[in-house]
Amino acid sequence: MLVVAIAVLPVVAFLAALWLMDRFRMVEPRTVAAMLAYGALAAAVSLWANDWLRHALALSPARVSQYIAPVTGESAKAALLIALIATGRVGFLVDAAVQGFAIGTGFALLENVWYLQILQHATLTLWIVRGLGTAILQGATTGIFAIASQTLADRYRDRLALAFLPGLAAAVVLHSAYNFRVLPPVAEMLVLLVVVPLVVLATWEYSERATREWVGAGLDLDLELLSLMTSDAFMLTRFGRHLVALRERLTPSVIADMFCLLRLELELSVQAKALLLAREAGLILPANEDLERALAERRYLQNAIGADGRAALEPLQVSSHRDTWHRHLLQRCRTSAVSGG
Repeated sequence: MLVVAIAVLPVVAFLAALWLMDRFRMVEPRTVAAMLAYGALAAAVSLWANDWLRHALALSPARVSQYIAPVTGESAKAALLIALIATGRVGFLVDAAVQGFAIGTGFALLENVWYLQILQHATLTLWIVRGLGTAILQGATTGIFAIASQTLADRYRDRLALAFLPGLAAAVVLHSAYNFRVLPPVAEMLVLLVVVPLVVLATWEYSERATREWVGAGLDLDLELLSLMTSDAFMLTRFGRHLVALRERLTPSVIADMFCLLRLELELSVQAKALLLAREAGLILPANEDLERALAERRYLQNAIGADGRAALEPLQVSSHRDTWHRHLLQRCRTSAVSGG
């Protein structure tokens, strides 16, 4: 039982600490559970792939550990995160780090359970290294990939396919370097236990500041813009002048739909930011009951204005890549309220 606890509990405790540090509660418990399950699946696929490649290429276990396992393991763990970030399901570094570390934790748990079966007579020192070293490494490398990928995806939305390569390369190199045993196993474990918390704390400070800025300053701006849109002064703003200038190449009905879409995007943005502010204060509020209607109306308006209308709205920069994420947040809150969760 002691060996099992050492192999399992440290990485789970670290993941729980990460989740509790998130004051905005952007990652729900059921999402963490889903990430753990995916991580375990990724471990099973990776272990099978490593064994197949070892026999197919006639490699020694050491060579597989140093060259093959880092590539297969980190690629398998990263696949789901790539899909989530690319489709706007991840908003900030905090939820990227939590979901990445959760996937790595699931991977480490299944891997350690597998090794428990085949290394039944291993020493306690080995399990301390695996529980406090290798397991933390699996979570840390995936967390680093998630943080790097989310950062680059925020900056380079037009080159999204390239945003994932640096983080994946860093994760593979760190994993491979650990498996090369440049330092004694216990020393490598101690380095991880010092470096990983420092990286996490730095990420948390930066991300929480960015989140608070987006929520606070963004909410004030959204409310001011909504107020302007219902006033006579709207036509004097940059937004109003831009819409007037479009009369020369777009029909009045399309311009009216563009105005409605602008207002709807702002309303959805205000609702998402208000929910996050409530969560920071410890309140879990449901999304507005009219959310489904609003999202259906948004889809209708986007289709109504067409590709030309959507392109014409881009200079106004009312919407951003985070809009997909905050709509996902609103839908998630709405689903939780309906299911009673």
